[in-house]
Amino acid sequence: MACCLRLRPPLYQHFNLVSINSKKRIEVSKLSIRNCAANPENAHKLVLEVRERLEKEHNYLPVGKNGRDDEEMILWFLKDRKFSTEEAVSKLTKAIRWHHEFGVSELSEESVKRVAETGKSYVHDYLDVYDRPVLIVEASKHFPEEYERREDEKLCVFLIEKALRKLPDEKEEILGIFDLRGFGMQNADIKFLTFLFDVFYYYYPRRLGEVLFVEAPFVFKPVWQLAKPLVKSYASLVRFCSVKTVMEEYFTAYTIPSTFKE
Repeated sequence: MACCLRLRPPLYQHFNLVSINSKKRIEVSKLSIRNCAANPENAHKLVLEVRERLEKEHNYLPVGKNGRDDEEMILWFLKDRKFSTEEAVSKLTKAIRWHHEFGVSELSEESVKRVAETGKSYVHDYLDVYDRPVLIVEASKHFPEEYERREDEKLCVFLIEKALRKLPDEKEEILGIFDLRGFGMQNADIKFLTFLFDVFYYYYPRRLGEVLFVEAPFVFKPVWQLAKPLVKSYASLVRFCSVKTVMEEYFTAYTIPSTFKE
């Protein structure tokens, strides 16, 4: 019996082996992600695999831009899901359906003109110093009951699409700026703020690089505390800052948005 017992490895060795094997699996997984990112051929194979699965399992989804055969969109969602085809298919299915049902391809300057004329949200003419398109919201001009919520949502999505079209080659993210000067409780709209972050999280993943809350007044703080849990991990992208910070760190004297010029 003693001999048999000595043949069994000590218990601590068993846990060490489990730990080592787990680390190896994690390292292999990370290596696979790096290989796909570094090797366009591997990535393209996964794009084709996802495209074939979407066609086979979800052939009711539309084709074309933002459709089940949009290889650029498929590649982006693969990157977002760390090249997991299973997760990419799941997230893409929802995103493609949403793009179609929301009518993203039908949005135009004319269709959002009425709300856009309020000046409460727009895409800046220039990129920031990091070559990111800039989406600006002047919160004091937003009144939740002034327009139908759907109209505000359409303007939001139209401007996201417009900002993404301004992306330079090799750039992937946009900058969001909320000008909170003059903000009051009459401008508070947690539902719309949640909608905005949800749109980025579910349908435009990893496109929002940073969000600036500029000159946030004391009255905005409780609003943000309520909204923060609802925007999930995107809350970590938020930076509270001053107009001076925006001018000195994000733009040149020539490209600074007119609303922040002194």
